Amino acid sequence: MPKIQARVVAFDVLGDSSRNTHHRLQPSRVLHSIVVVPCYNEAKRLDARAFSQFRATGRLVEFLFVNDGSTDETLDVLKRMQCSSPDTVRVRDQQPNRGKAEAVRTGMLAALDADADLVGFWDADLATPLEELPRFLDVFAERRDIDVVLGSRVKLLGRTIERYAWRHYLGRFFATIVSELLRLPVYDTQCGAKMFRATETLRTVLDRPFSTSWLFDVEILARLIALEKGGTTVAADRLYELPLDEWRDVAGSKLAGASYVKAASSVLALYREYGDTLARQSRVGR
Repeated sequence: MPKIQARVVAFDVLGDSSRNTHHRLQPSRVLHSIVVVPCYNEAKRLDARAFSQFRATGRLVEFLFVNDGSTDETLDVLKRMQCSSPDTVRVRDQQPNRGKAEAVRTGMLAALDADADLVGFWDADLATPLEELPRFLDVFAERRDIDVVLGSRVKLLGRTIERYAWRHYLGRFFATIVSELLRLPVYDTQCGAKMFRATETLRTVLDRPFSTSWLFDVEILARLIALEKGGTTVAADRLYELPLDEWRDVAGSKLAGASYVKAASSVLALYREYGDTLARQSRVGR
């Protein structure tokens, strides 16, 4: 698929640092975003219309669907979506099944290779509705110091966050452990909606497969912190948690109670691999 070129659409008025009475015009470039959507046997519940009809005014957004060795009709559904929306839908067929973590990793690398300005991943079940995506992109446009935006499922008045109680409480337990591992006051690392600014550091993070398929979100953050010369404090300044306006548990989720047992072993594996490094990074600059 031909690469979509970014276009100059507006001008920002910036204060001149040498003379406050003058202003200069600087072109504001539309950021090209590619959102990876990992898919495994999603033929019956993938909302093809929602993805195909999604448009973000004034933004260039594409979806890269990674078929992760599905055994149902998922690939056929994705190919039909690509035919009907060739400017916004890309399809990558990954065979055989290698898991969500690898689907996300290889998909994001492909997005970086396509020269996207922003890349990320979004759960196929749309537990996080696509209407939230422009809010993620706004953060990058308004905060050039931010490299990562994490969707956060915080149940607040005026927001619609619907989670099964058992998943919420187990999730809070794991979030506390992960926060201690990363030495970060992060609230929610497991929401399936995350966006990243395209940087060489991100490419380095994605160059090798993840050690765990269950907590790859955490491993991405661990690698980003480990690579930051300024330590954890500087890395944290580039992260932004965005409280979602809406999130719902979707029927048919592949995450069952047994998954948390596997996640627990994954936490231990991450402690073994990154614990010492993250501890050192937390002391940098102190």
